[in-house]
Amino acid sequence: MKIIFLDAGTVDWRDASLAPLKKLGNLKVYSCTGPSEVEKRSAGAGIVITNKCVFDRKRLTRLKSLELIALAATGTNNVDLEAASRLGIAVTNVSGYSTESVVQWTFAFLLALVGNLLQFNEAAHNGRWSRSPFFTLPDFSFSEIDGKTLGIVGYGRIGKRVARRARAFGMKVLVARIPGRVYSASEKKGRVSLSELLRRSDFVSLHAPLSSQTEKLINSKAIRQMKRGAFLINMARGGLVEEKALFEALRSGRLAGAAADVLSEEPPSKNHPLLNKKIQNLILTPHIAWASREARARLIREIACNVKAFQEGKRRNRVV
Repeated sequence: MKIIFLDAGTVDWRDASLAPLKKLGNLKVYSCTGPSEVEKRSAGAGIVITNKCVFDRKRLTRLKSLELIALAATGTNNVDLEAASRLGIAVTNVSGYSTESVVQWTFAFLLALVGNLLQFNEAAHNGRWSRSPFFTLPDFSFSEIDGKTLGIVGYGRIGKRVARRARAFGMKVLVARIPGRVYSASEKKGRVSLSELLRRSDFVSLHAPLSSQTEKLINSKAIRQMKRGAFLINMARGGLVEEKALFEALRSGRLAGAAADVLSEEPPSKNHPLLNKKIQNLILTPHIAWASREARARLIREIACNVKAFQEGKRRNRVV
């Protein structure tokens, strides 16, 4: 069976092995596939592997040989699942492969923010430390996280792991009830309202999926409810944050700092408000928290297991 990997460059950064996939059939690998190339490259393939290529109803209808879309991701929003089901096209995804990577990145952000790490590093390299009258450089203050409160919005696998690590650092942990979401009695226990979490937290870390309930959840109103001098960390999706409101809060000093691995537009345009060089208290990384070498190796293995199960007539990680 012909197998096509349309955007392997999102997974293999020249440091990963696709050997588990090559064992499964006639594999054709493309590092990157643009929207206009998806249909041509997928034609004749029984199995397509993709991270971000879009398969809408019209495209699925025209790909007569397609039997399986194996997503190299957890999210399924790039595939019209209803159309796939109607056409008898199976769809699989992979979850949980990047938990440790994202948790690690969360604390890299948190520690860099509270420790003014980037500012100290720059001062050491640009000669500022060399001009100091002291052995040290007392130009930036920083705080300890022991005893501080971390508010977690989104308490799935990653959120729970973040909470466990935070407690190991001596932090207090609050977990939010997301407005509009229905919780069981056991889920409600120990959670506080979002407004209470925002008022009490020194750090707010986002780990919730993007949905109608969470879109722009952290807006200007929510930011005004946060402690003055608090920090915001977004490890979820850019759409959870009203980015212009965040820009204003950072520029005014309402928030002490923020860090995000995601933006609402990816890759962002050059004039995106959060790319403004005047903001010194913002750390941005290009949606890479999920992508440690170990996480990408797990992802490849899981994709291979999903494809093999399909070839053997078994259901594994099927969303359709």
